[in-house]
Amino acid sequence: MLAPPVVIAIPGGERHAQRLVERLGGERADVLVRQFPDGEVYVRIDSPVVDREVVLVGGLDQPGDKLLPLLFLAATARDLGAKRVGLVAPYLSFMRQDARFHPGEGVTATYFAALMSRTVDWLATVDPHLHRLASLDQIYRIPTKVARAAPAIAAWIRREVPRPVIVGPDAESEQWALAVARDCDAPCVVLEKTRRGDRDVSVTAPQLDAHRDRTPVLVDDIISTARTMIETVVAVRAAGAAAPVCVGIHGVFADGAHADLLAAGAARIVTCNTIAHASNAIEVDDALAEAARAMLAS
Repeated sequence: MLAPPVVIAIPGGERHAQRLVERLGGERADVLVRQFPDGEVYVRIDSPVVDREVVLVGGLDQPGDKLLPLLFLAATARDLGAKRVGLVAPYLSFMRQDARFHPGEGVTATYFAALMSRTVDWLATVDPHLHRLASLDQIYRIPTKVARAAPAIAAWIRREVPRPVIVGPDAESEQWALAVARDCDAPCVVLEKTRRGDRDVSVTAPQLDAHRDRTPVLVDDIISTARTMIETVVAVRAAGAAAPVCVGIHGVFADGAHADLLAAGAARIVTCNTIAHASNAIEVDDALAEAARAMLAS
């Protein structure tokens, strides 16, 4: 009989690690991660990992604080005899800079993928930001599995929003908006966005007269500065629609974005629990555990 996997939380990933243990039947490892006075990182794994599957768990938001512990925990597990080391990252960062938009820029999506491909043997994550990339396989050299949030989002909408119309703020959001609309049997419209900078965005709304009796539900994968969502709220309200519900898979909420979005006229803001935030109302733990289980069985 195969031993259950050893689950290790990277800093900030403790709740996700516990949920994964409950769903996979794995063992939660005892680890110590701390900083020396000079800022260097100390790690120690106090649970046996020899010939065991080791699963590192934690979202990669605020990656500057998490990357070194992740690298050192993975290396330590290997050094102590782990059979394989996998990564379950509910939120996968460094996906947006997937091209060189201006001279001299680094294409950090590919650099980070190369680094992770040298660090772990497989990766499971929730809906990474794939726009110009068809799949993670284009930049990752390890097996990957994507857990889809659309079924959980659609289930929440069916319970909480009467007569919804799903609204995608831009072409990038279309893949998520259409999937959610299909799963909750609701109409879907996708708006047009023009981005001139991180905080300079305009959105053009199509005619929404056919859906005046429905509640707009804005769906996007990432809410970071919230400029796209804010402009979408403004455009939807200007078209005469009701105050919309805003749903994000990953709620980054940089620099007061949550408050700004509410102030713009959102009726409610809801996110999946990939990044801990007060707006978390949609759990994707089951889908993430299924993705991890598939990787462990491969």
